Amino acid sequence: MKRIGAHVSAAGGVENAPLNAAKLGATAFAFFTKNQRQWKAKPLTEESIEAFKVNCETHGFLPGHILPHDSYLINLGHPEEEGLVKSRAAFVDEMARVRQLGLDRLNFHPGSHLNKLDEQACVARIAESINRAHREVEGVCAVIENTAGQGTNMGYCFEHLRDIIDRVVDKSRVGVCLDTCHTFTAGYDLRTVAACHDTFALFDSLVGFSYLKGMHLNDSKPELGKRVDRHESVGKGKLGHEVFRYIMNDPRFDEIPMVLETPDDGLWREELMLLRSFC
Repeated sequence: MKRIGAHVSAAGGVENAPLNAAKLGATAFAFFTKNQRQWKAKPLTEESIEAFKVNCETHGFLPGHILPHDSYLINLGHPEEEGLVKSRAAFVDEMARVRQLGLDRLNFHPGSHLNKLDEQACVARIAESINRAHREVEGVCAVIENTAGQGTNMGYCFEHLRDIIDRVVDKSRVGVCLDTCHTFTAGYDLRTVAACHDTFALFDSLVGFSYLKGMHLNDSKPELGKRVDRHESVGKGKLGHEVFRYIMNDPRFDEIPMVLETPDDGLWREELMLLRSFC
């Protein structure tokens, strides 16, 4: 079964995220456990934790269908010690919050070298950051999101994802989230059935579908290979419908959270209906 939804608001408390997802008729969702643009946040209260779990159970959301996302400030490949230490501490806190909520995965952007490290040194630093977090927090899978490759961001090619995973000690707790917009603007074509077949075959050969733990279903404002991260509503960008039809009919994408991060949340219900119509 396909589990689709959107990255919903958790304003007023994390317990509101599953309620907001349910209003959309979603079968999966993503959310931030804290303000994504601040380093620190108040600890989750026992009341919020319990309400979150009750609301998930009430609306049929299992842990494997929920994809929390960490703060945008975190850079696990930071080239400078102060920034790296701060990022690693914040990432551990995010993983601990996810575990408190009874969830099993945390989606994150791998990091940036800021033109102060070569790419392989940055890859090694990201992997070590994951290993450190694993030692401090049990039971949570670190889900690496591929990027568009804007600026000095790592993770824009499948080889980066492979090389990070290769260096992670506990491979049962590392995975990948593929963003369709990021994949396309990083240079992997997804506009036709043949292009989808080739791109996902390459992903499978370099990384492996066994590591796929989530998807972001976004159309793209930029053209192929522009290395710019700008999402568009499904079917209204440069990707069109074909990749979304392909994903919705391929069993390799069953039972993982696949969420919209498209710019107009007023269209989310309509977009989810469109995605379901492709099956």
